[in-house]
Amino acid sequence: MTSGLRDLTDLDRIIHEPARLMIVSLLYVSKEADFVFLQRETKLTKGNLSSHLARLEAAGYVHIEKMFRGKLPLTLCRLTQTGRAEFESYRKTVKRALGH
Repeated sequence: MTSGLRDLTDLDRIIHEPARLMIVSLLYVSKEADFVFLQRETKLTKGNLSSHLARLEAAGYVHIEKMFRGKLPLTLCRLTQTGRAEFESYRKTVKRALGH
């Protein structure tokens, strides 16, 4: 087994979960995203998306800001510096394992 493949065992399990990987990937390419956008793009239910965002927030990977736009609630999410760094590390490990 190559060292790149062995590195896969060290992948960040918080990010590696498929739903959270989708969320982090979306947030990585945008400055911030609202809850409705994330729900539409990931096809997760409100409850599942909320649970995954809470896990990412608890890990310090995502910052969540709740506010109102007019009278409508708005939840904005963005990657923290830690979240961005962890995702970049995750990507490098996967690329190395795949030989890219």
